[in-house]
Amino acid sequence: MNWLILILAGLLEVAWATGLKYTEGFTRPISSLPTVAAMAASFCLLSIAMRSLPLGSAYAVWVGIGMVGAVVVGVVVFHESLSVIKVVSLCFLVAGVIGLKWSSGA
Repeated sequence: MNWLILILAGLLEVAWATGLKYTEGFTRPISSLPTVAAMAASFCLLSIAMRSLPLGSAYAVWVGIGMVGAVVVGVVVFHESLSVIKVVSLCFLVAGVIGLKWSSGA
């Protein structure tokens, strides 16, 4: 169950990272409020998941989900460039996250 909580925390990280793009330095309250709420929820869920998951694995998975998700949103929503090196790097990141999950024994 804690792995599912961690995945949800990672997805919320993608949401708040995306939201930051719309806050314009937190000068737009309508964009800033949901972004801050997603941040708080993401950190809260991360801390709940860390009750029983190893620190290094949980944090790496959370950051990995956020990073891959942010790149995907950047490419799909904001039409950012996607190169072969980005795809290869993301594949290594995903492989590392999977390896950390398997090695944690949780």
